[in-house]
Amino acid sequence: MGYFGLGNSTGGGTGAESGEKMAMSIDGQNHEKLLTPAEVAAMFRVDPKTVTRWAKAGKLTAIRTLGGHRRYLHSEVSRLLGF
Repeated sequence: MGYFGLGNSTGGGTGAESGEKMAMSIDGQNHEKLLTPAEVAAMFRVDPKTVTRWAKAGKLTAIRTLGGHRRYLHSEVSRLLGF
């Protein structure tokens, strides 16, 4: 078992200054900040590929953008980190 009970890994926070993304509903209202794999990896101090593996294993929920890129809910990542 690796960091934070999420699995093996090969091992900063984010904020408004990093161009935060918000999940949008159909009505256009902001609901939650989304993080890129690189941002999540920096928070856990692991490689971004490890974050992708966690998502594929179901240990972390990934949301797909229209372009097929993975994004992660800030609240879920914070919960796993104990924030």
